[in-house]
Amino acid sequence: MSRTALDALMQERGLLLADGATGTNLFMQGLESGYPPELWNDEKPDVIRWLHQGFIDAGSDIILTNSFGGSRYRLMLHGAQDRVAELNEKAARLAGTLAEQAPRPVVVAGSVGPTGEILQDAGGTLTFEEAVEAFAEQIAALAEGGIDVVWIETMSSTEETRAAVEAARKVAPGLPVVATMSFDTAGRTMMGVQPAALAAFAQEHGLFAFGANCGTGAPDLLLGVLEMTEAAPDAIVVAKANAGVPEFKDGDIVYSGTVELAGEYAKMAFDAGARIIGGCCGNSFDHVAEMRRALDDHTPGPRPTREDVEARLGPIQQQAAGHKCAHGHHGNDGEGRRRRRRRRG
Repeated sequence: MSRTALDALMQERGLLLADGATGTNLFMQGLESGYPPELWNDEKPDVIRWLHQGFIDAGSDIILTNSFGGSRYRLMLHGAQDRVAELNEKAARLAGTLAEQAPRPVVVAGSVGPTGEILQDAGGTLTFEEAVEAFAEQIAALAEGGIDVVWIETMSSTEETRAAVEAARKVAPGLPVVATMSFDTAGRTMMGVQPAALAAFAQEHGLFAFGANCGTGAPDLLLGVLEMTEAAPDAIVVAKANAGVPEFKDGDIVYSGTVELAGEYAKMAFDAGARIIGGCCGNSFDHVAEMRRALDDHTPGPRPTREDVEARLGPIQQQAAGHKCAHGHHGNDGEGRRRRRRRRG
């Protein structure tokens, strides 16, 4: 099967299913906490192929490359800052090969996560130009590897998101750009961005799609989706929620979201206006397969209310502190460093 452009597939289908978790599933294959999953693009490519193939088999139309922490600043924590081009290009090629072999069109999204640094405008030391340079280095390698879309995810600030978008337009001008934020702090990102503000940012910068990922679970994420689709009703909005709330049990992170709830979440996300739906931390192949089944069988319903969301998916968290997630080693590591720097400031 030849590769298909994201815009063409969206125009044809009107609804696309993204994949699920990277870090959570790699932990099941032996990834140790604190170890960068991007190194497995070189060290254990068969496991990364297993990950992508599992989501393709589950029905995903979009798979994200194993490159969330592939910037020089993330890799610098492990002495791998000189391997940005190599690891990101390998990430793209691993996913791309499987997409080309799939029996139906599958889009490869180049995952770009935050640098883990604080930009100067927020009291940190990283300049905007340095952020653009780091993102450009990573995105250029992903583009060289053959990605179909630049997928900027789990962002907290519009300034860092703008740096990533600017980098994408600089080194991969022909590719569409998607950006999602994590609204994990009382309905805002850790840096205070509200869902409607992301909608305005996306329209201003001409993004193909925008939305929410990760966070504190499906109920809270859907509230953000409702705000975004109200602010921009004609936009393509992304919903990629965690599988419930993570808890530590016997030394492991376990997510509370069941497979059945994944299907219910997917239907409610569609009714809330999302047109790219998938899962983030905690979502297995089975979760995504249930989303596929639920969406394929779904008869669209009315736009859900907050009460509908809580009745069908559980209580709204709206906690005041940031979440803990399982983007390989990156979710806790990067966000923790951000919070420490803010407290020192």
